[in-house]
Amino acid sequence: MIPIRNRKKTLQVTVEEMRNFAFAYVEKYAPSKQQLKTYLLKKYMKLSSSDVRKKDVNKLIDIVLSDLEKNKFINDQFYSESKAKSMIQRGNSINKIRNYLMGKGIHDEFIKDTVDKIKEDNSDQDFFSAIKICKKKRIGPARAEDNRTLFYKKDISLLARNGFDFETSRKVMDIEKDEYLKIINLL
Repeated sequence: MIPIRNRKKTLQVTVEEMRNFAFAYVEKYAPSKQQLKTYLLKKYMKLSSSDVRKKDVNKLIDIVLSDLEKNKFINDQFYSESKAKSMIQRGNSINKIRNYLMGKGIHDEFIKDTVDKIKEDNSDQDFFSAIKICKKKRIGPARAEDNRTLFYKKDISLLARNGFDFETSRKVMDIEKDEYLKIINLL
């Protein structure tokens, strides 16, 4: 069998080659549709000769992506829900999850469904995620009592950088140590 690079590039060979790249990438990384499209575009533009136009490559990539989507190898709805679930486990805020999914090229309706589902499961998810961050970073209520007021601004800014709004951050920072320990035991 002649290696694919040495064969004359026909439409069938190109689609087959692109599908193989896509399968390998999907198997290894479980990407969103946009991530896979970007990967294939970079990969194919690097491999192909300069006479191939970007518009033609985009059409071929769209064919491969629609085929993979039809066969359920890639599913942005599932990707959105699974990433959000794992990010919540790590203590990320809903804003951070939303921005992450937008960055991965997930469609707005999937992001909205995922965020609505998170809020439906737990209406005060950001509060509990902020508590997890406090435990993980040893800030706010996890600090020793004599250091809490000293590091208040620093801790609240760390929560803000993690995507929590001011009200949630203040609510978490102002809880008592014993109440914090009760919440941690429940999580």
